[in-house]
Amino acid sequence: MENEDNVINELLSGIAGLINQYPKAIERRAAMIKATGKDPELVEKLVKAADTMRDSGNLYLTWAKHYAAVAEGNTDASSDEDETEDFDV
Repeated sequence: MENEDNVINELLSGIAGLINQYPKAIERRAAMIKATGKDPELVEKLVKAADTMRDSGNLYLTWAKHYAAVAEGNTDASSDEDETEDFDV
């Protein structure tokens, strides 16, 4: 069972890293487009998309951490912590 807990935590860590990097990649792409002076509407859409993805990612990770704790046998897996700092929000 401990091995499965490790797998869950490793997967959660990997997911968290990807969810954290995705909006940053979108923002970099928006910055590249802005630097060329092309399509300011697309730049605005991408910036908003990055914000949305960051917020969605935070929500997803909150639930993923909750279920990882439940899977480890923590029946009181609710948390009042603000985890937005983990994702530069």
